[in-house]
Amino acid sequence: MSPSAESSEKAREAESLDAETTYEVIRREGLHELDRASSALFWSGLAGGLSMGFSFLAEGLLRAHLPDADWRPLVTRLGYSVGFLIVILGSQQLFTENTLTPIVPLLHQWSARRLRNVGRLWGVVLMANILGALLFATALARFDIVEPVTMHALDDLAREALAPGAPATGLHAIYAGWLIALMVWMLPGAESGKITVVIIMTYLVGLGGFAHVIAGSTEVLYAVMRGDIGAGRAVFGYIFPTLIGNVLGGLTMVAALNHAQATSGD
Repeated sequence: MSPSAESSEKAREAESLDAETTYEVIRREGLHELDRASSALFWSGLAGGLSMGFSFLAEGLLRAHLPDADWRPLVTRLGYSVGFLIVILGSQQLFTENTLTPIVPLLHQWSARRLRNVGRLWGVVLMANILGALLFATALARFDIVEPVTMHALDDLAREALAPGAPATGLHAIYAGWLIALMVWMLPGAESGKITVVIIMTYLVGLGGFAHVIAGSTEVLYAVMRGDIGAGRAVFGYIFPTLIGNVLGGLTMVAALNHAQATSGD
């Protein structure tokens, strides 16, 4: 290869993916997910829901072992990224990622059949994620898995998740859905920096107190299993408004806008 050709190749490799290329990568991933059987989606979603529980547990462990200082949240919120790292690096299904990935092929080629398929994927993954979160929360609440000091920290985290109330939680959830969908959009161009992207984006979600329907479900379902709140408050005070907010954030702020920018010249 000549020096000029070699330089051109290095320059090409160093370039970030443009919007059209990123769009095409995600469109193909979305088509692959839509082709998967419901049983495969369920088991992957169940694994994802269980894995997201480690965000709650990691935060609790850090909180329990750090002094009560102004800087403590800056460190404890790093634990929030743990579950996301497990899910993404383990290729598990997470509902909030699916506010972008299967929506891109739907926007690219709209049809009633594809819309039903997106609904199938969303329903199966959401149900499996919530079930996984419930199982993880039940284990933490009912069995002596962690020390009492960590249990108290988990109790505090669960109370803080419920504190804003449904309207504020729904608003916070829009930003969480936005950031998670942005993270998914950024990953194809991240290459060796994927871990860094996941940590930064999810750390921002945790630090901002932005509600995430699966990570937060582990917290509020833990409170239910501990007898601190009723199931109705968990569902209607947190899970439902967070679900709506996450979907709005992912669909409108990322999927629709990035679809528009990637296809506006077509």
